[in-house]
Amino acid sequence: MTGTPPGTPLRVGLIGYGLAGSVFHAPLIAATDGLALDTVVTSNPERQQQARAEFPDVRLAATADELFDRADELDLIVVASPNRTHVPLATAALKAGLPVVVDKPVAGTAAEARELAALADERGLLLSVFQNRRWDNDFLTLRKLLEDGELGDVWRFESRFERWRPQPKGGWRESGDPAEIGGLLYDLGSHVVDQALVLFGPATEVYAEADVRRPGAATDDDTFIALTHAGGVRSHLHVSATTAQLGPRFRVLGSRAGYVKYGLDPQEAALRDGGRPGTDAGFGVEPEGMWGRTGSGESPLTGGGRPVPTLTGDYPAYYAAVARALREGAANPVTALEAAAALDVLEAARRSALEKVTVTL
Repeated sequence: MTGTPPGTPLRVGLIGYGLAGSVFHAPLIAATDGLALDTVVTSNPERQQQARAEFPDVRLAATADELFDRADELDLIVVASPNRTHVPLATAALKAGLPVVVDKPVAGTAAEARELAALADERGLLLSVFQNRRWDNDFLTLRKLLEDGELGDVWRFESRFERWRPQPKGGWRESGDPAEIGGLLYDLGSHVVDQALVLFGPATEVYAEADVRRPGAATDDDTFIALTHAGGVRSHLHVSATTAQLGPRFRVLGSRAGYVKYGLDPQEAALRDGGRPGTDAGFGVEPEGMWGRTGSGESPLTGGGRPVPTLTGDYPAYYAAVARALREGAANPVTALEAAAALDVLEAARRSALEKVTVTL
């Protein structure tokens, strides 16, 4: 619970104004009733100008220490800086007495995530992980299909987060330094593993293949993860930057029917193009031509099955839930322990790929 008076927006300090900070966190924070973007931390002059242009009233700081020095003026810290800084910055924020949202992956190891969770519990503070793709349009639609029993008992879940980027961009996300926690396994893999665990529960076995395909690349850019869930479902998860022909985002096979969905949720593209939730009427809405199909016995590409209207994507729901958790003591939308369970899988996948073994959890 926060001490800020009712009716007064909770003041948010955002650390990092690269892709995560500028495209996702800042616009979503600004669009959330009850939250106010107070300070952006970045030492990059161009990013400072970008933040001030987008949010004229925002305060700027060059270092996180400047933020922590006035912890009594803030109600929430959001860590959207490079992966290697997530644990030290979240630790410092919690020790300063501030609730924290951390971008995924919350840490490089499950043990570190659990240590952070324990520190947050000890201090009585919220620690939440930004797993925004729980609010993707296709994921929300699939979750409803499962809840309604439309597919029967699910046997196999196929999830693909594929791109065609034959030339590496460089930067820390593609660094081969293990300290950077780069590569697709921990980047896009954090999303697809989290979604699989939310839908089908704990994994008991993990098998993975990780390759470095592109000349000049220093870390995995084409990775496959197979999970066996405790309930019997098998998840086949693909993350890749080297896919010349993109497969379906989801292909879910059950005892009654299957669901096939192509294309990515439109929210990221809209945010990148300057679209904003709350002001753009069509934010998160997908055109009918992109709807998935459910049915049995025939390919959806040859007209099999029936179209399933895609639910509207809802990234703003994450920060709305964070605000309720801080104001009212409502449930944390994504706990650090949930993130730790996904990191257990990612660590097992890395070991599996290196040692060419199936890992039992």
